[in-house]
Amino acid sequence: MKDPARDVSAPSGAGPYVAMTAIVFAAYVLCHGITALVLTPLQARLFPEVTVFASLAYLPHGVRVLSIWVWGWRAVPGLMLGAYFSELLFTPEAASNITEPVLFFSILVGALSALIGFEALRIAGIVDRAGRGRRVRWHRILLVGLVTSVLNSLGQSFVFSGQIAPVNWGPVMAVYAFGDLVGLCLVALALVLLRRVFQNR
Repeated sequence: MKDPARDVSAPSGAGPYVAMTAIVFAAYVLCHGITALVLTPLQARLFPEVTVFASLAYLPHGVRVLSIWVWGWRAVPGLMLGAYFSELLFTPEAASNITEPVLFFSILVGALSALIGFEALRIAGIVDRAGRGRRVRWHRILLVGLVTSVLNSLGQSFVFSGQIAPVNWGPVMAVYAFGDLVGLCLVALALVLLRRVFQNR
């Protein structure tokens, strides 16, 4: 059966680009909402000192990696807009006061880490964009997610270096890497299941 990923092409013109940005934006906000309203409260009971900075299952990371895989750098504006509005909608007031001075840099690091991680592996010949006529190899997409997680962990730790006690740097970086990878796995699994549902209709 034909693989939908092979039919994806870069948008041409303002209309498709706006639609693509809206899709990335909506997916990011939805996944951030699930993370903030469902997953984070559960995590806060176990790791309250790092919960304000990182999630054990950060679903938006899946949106980052998969949207970059499909659309490349064109997905970055949607990712940044989605991250910004997600902070406005879902971040508690106390956390917003703490992170507001570095919010933009945190959002930028999150979006660019996915792009840089993917492009580095693409140049190395390990992974290719969607729509290049190749079979989807999910283990390579997960490798992109892992590399991106490391880049994001390092970047976010640097951004929040003045707000995280040195004793917590290790746990926070570990939570970032673990949570990003788990989020990617869950989003990828959800997309595979949705694809099968629509194929069987």
